[in-house]
Amino acid sequence: MVEKRIVCVTSTSCLSYAPERYKNLGIEQFHIVVNYNDKDYLEGLDLDPKEFFKTLETLEDPKNHLPHSAIPSFESIREKFQSIVDKGYTEAIIITLSSYLGGTFNAIQLVAKEFEEQLKTTMIDSKITGFNEGLLAIQAKELVDKGVDTETIVKEIKWSMAHQEFIGVCGSLDYLVYNGRLKGGKAFISKLIHICPVMHFSHEGVLEAFATAVGTKKGAKMAVAKVKELISNLDPNDYILFRNYSGEHSADVLKEFEEQYDLKPNHEDMIVSPVIGCHVGPYLASYGLFIKRKPDQPLE
Repeated sequence: MVEKRIVCVTSTSCLSYAPERYKNLGIEQFHIVVNYNDKDYLEGLDLDPKEFFKTLETLEDPKNHLPHSAIPSFESIREKFQSIVDKGYTEAIIITLSSYLGGTFNAIQLVAKEFEEQLKTTMIDSKITGFNEGLLAIQAKELVDKGVDTETIVKEIKWSMAHQEFIGVCGSLDYLVYNGRLKGGKAFISKLIHICPVMHFSHEGVLEAFATAVGTKKGAKMAVAKVKELISNLDPNDYILFRNYSGEHSADVLKEFEEQYDLKPNHEDMIVSPVIGCHVGPYLASYGLFIKRKPDQPLE
């Protein structure tokens, strides 16, 4: 039997909102649920992120009207697997958002076991989310199309994961506090003196602060400086750098400092996943960095 492979990803990858050149690659998505205004939406299918964040910007009482996210239902995951099998695929490479951000990875993995006699499944926890996650899936699909074996693809993806970055700031701590990401006295003091955490994903997949600043602008300046440090010895052809934003103008605070540090993103800005927006609101300004491996750099 001829092996036929498919690449899948979770909807937090933002592929539904990406430039057109990424839309017809044949990458399947598992759609995460977002609930707001007492209605469930499937991210990437029936939820417009721009309208979603615009709504959050105008909420009069966000504390009592928080949006929430939920893992895909087991029924929907089974339907996706059955659809993949029905299309004749014999192997799936599935890349998900960081397992530290919820139970989606585990849910998909559990259902995969139900189909193990029909479909060989390779699960990859991206240790990140947003379009960085999407770029991992795009990389995997390009390698599949070139006929690269799955074992090598996994090594390539893991190399990319070890060299990817998500660095930025949140212009308001309200959603982080309301959702319990920032708690107790730490939350009170941070809001009182306008502390701005400079956040990144650790290589274990945890979204955490690696520095703090007083005020969003100082935090944004630190984020720009850090990204410039990371790419200072690289040719622009060796990486993909883009801004992430939630609210329409949330990334403007980064642009204020880019000329000062001679930092020039080389990819279109990307709106973030509404799932992430449930936790950061319409205030996120960050960078995604995806470094490309050179042929002379070892995979392991």
